[in-house]
Amino acid sequence: MYINTVIGILIPFLGTSLGAAMVFVLKENMSEKLQKALTGFAAGVMVAASFWSLLVPALEQSESFGKFAFIPAAVGFLIGVGFLLLLDEITPHMHLDLTEEGPKGSRLSRSLKLVLAVTLHNIPEGMAVGVVYAGWLNGNSTITYFGALALAIGIAIQNFPEGAIVSMPLRAEGMPKWKTFLYGVLSGLVEPIGSVLTILCASQVVPLLPYFLSFAAGAMMYVVVEELIPEMSEGKHSNIGTVLFAVGFVTMMILDVSLG
Repeated sequence: MYINTVIGILIPFLGTSLGAAMVFVLKENMSEKLQKALTGFAAGVMVAASFWSLLVPALEQSESFGKFAFIPAAVGFLIGVGFLLLLDEITPHMHLDLTEEGPKGSRLSRSLKLVLAVTLHNIPEGMAVGVVYAGWLNGNSTITYFGALALAIGIAIQNFPEGAIVSMPLRAEGMPKWKTFLYGVLSGLVEPIGSVLTILCASQVVPLLPYFLSFAAGAMMYVVVEELIPEMSEGKHSNIGTVLFAVGFVTMMILDVSLG
């Protein structure tokens, strides 16, 4: 059981690492079309994962509340959004369009700010995988091993383009390939760390599992709405991002329903 959990929380990290390795394969500059396609796909996977893998189990586990079964999901979701909003405000980072956010006057390099932006994306994903595996480890009837595995695989699939998205712009700025790969890998390291910490916390407070599930969903949706959707829809080729959003959503839905 514990070996399966370790494998599960490492799967998303592997997806990020493989995506970062694309710096050795692709050209130095990522086309705008490819960037929007990858961003749209990642957003679609995250939206589907938030609903099918996190919010639905949270609602199912709160059925004893009767007509107020929505409370844990609603409260956890809003706290998750607020948590990412706080991180967004206190962490200096840079979006792919080179707009900077967070505290002003930071001396961090543009490259490091870009890495921090992707790292912020990965925090809720690591938490999502961790809380689902925590539910499975504690024998929660609404969460199966294959359901947890489906989420881990889905996150890994969308992490593949994210790994490429962080490494390719760094390469375009003249950074050596091995260093851009390393930065891409490091941006994903927060996921297994976040997964382990979430498992430890959720396992200690099992009755709060619905709150943890919806918290992760809220954090993921904040990333989608605040960063991924604007990046995929602004400027030219926005239709490509929209189409790949649908593909990503359906891919994650299929994984969750067929395996979960």
